[in-house]
Amino acid sequence: MSDGVADQLEHLDEVTSALEELAGTVGNTDDFGVLLRVVCEQVVRVVPGADMASITVLDGTGARSVAATDERAALIDQAQYADDDGPCLRAARTGQVVRVAVSTARQLWPGFVQVAAGHGVASYLASPLQVRDEAMGAINLFGFGEHGFHDVDQKYLELYATVVDAVLSLSRRALRTQEQVRHLRAALRTRGVIEQAKGILMAARRITADEAFQLLVGQSQRENVKLHTISARFVTEHTGHAVEPEDLTAEGAE
Repeated sequence: MSDGVADQLEHLDEVTSALEELAGTVGNTDDFGVLLRVVCEQVVRVVPGADMASITVLDGTGARSVAATDERAALIDQAQYADDDGPCLRAARTGQVVRVAVSTARQLWPGFVQVAAGHGVASYLASPLQVRDEAMGAINLFGFGEHGFHDVDQKYLELYATVVDAVLSLSRRALRTQEQVRHLRAALRTRGVIEQAKGILMAARRITADEAFQLLVGQSQRENVKLHTISARFVTEHTGHAVEPEDLTAEGAE
């Protein structure tokens, strides 16, 4: 086996290890920011010649870096955002990989080149990434060497970005499900407090469920206080049992 083939096989082991660690991170955190930082740290291992990495997100509020392995990477990103152009924004907007030797891009992106060269970056590679459902972005790689990144480097990044796209999509879906479950639980707790208050009113005043509910709604409107808060206070006053704070925080449960 030639040294070149052996090196490629060894690097494929590194890529496999990075992807396994990424999968492990997804299973151990519900913090999307942590996941993006892990992606940044691992892509430097995945792509030969990459010394720094960042992730750009581009949405209705503009462009920003949501993760970076080095402050210099974020500063180079910022120069592109200031000019509203540059390789990372080009990748995010076109959905195409952008590979560039910094020394050859001065005419196209003078602001980017000035800042990148000032921080010792000579090679740049960016791949589009679906960071959020409503926002495109890019994984950006910075190399201090003048290699300009190679075809195989681009293939490694494209492969990794494809996997990350799928992982981020699954993570977003899982986070949405968790959020829906939290809202459902809060709504059920809130509904229970309202039903308790109605039951107390019905027994005390010998009225119907609708009449009890209208009394609570009227009190809520007069005091400009949410219905579940009024209900919780009423239950506490008449039973001596304090309602847990989380019962008062459901959004949209009324």
